[in-house]
Amino acid sequence: MSPHAQRREAQAPIPTAATAADARKLAENLLDVMSALLSVIERETELVRAGKLREAMDLEPKKTELSRRYVSAVGQLQASQKYLTQSAPELLGALHRHHDTFRAMLQINLTVLATAHAVSESIMRGVNAEVQRRNIPNTYTASGRRAAPGPRHMTPLAVSRSL
Repeated sequence: MSPHAQRREAQAPIPTAATAADARKLAENLLDVMSALLSVIERETELVRAGKLREAMDLEPKKTELSRRYVSAVGQLQASQKYLTQSAPELLGALHRHHDTFRAMLQINLTVLATAHAVSESIMRGVNAEVQRRNIPNTYTASGRRAAPGPRHMTPLAVSRSL
């Protein structure tokens, strides 16, 4: 999406609910988006747990689009908050309950992603430490202690993300 189109979209007025049918339509839209996003998030969680990171990364465009739609739907509901509170409190309650479940599933996904990130970072640090250990010459000072290597003996570790 071009920056011009994003500005135009941002300036468009947010539709609000004026009738019960409008309120139900906004709620159904949010429920549909949350269900679709939850499906993608659950699939991503399964793939990351199975170590299939490449496949999990392929879900990113769909996840991004659904996240954008989710934020838009929440904005529409927030704009209609007053009407929903007055005319459809039971619908608002149902949305809150569904959103609590959605939030819990999202927290599980975030925990799995954070764990995968920590494990991969630990692996990379271990590999780097081993490479550095092998590249550093074993030298000793006059007192017989091991000399600290100079910065010129440290070689950086480069990782290609395109493989």
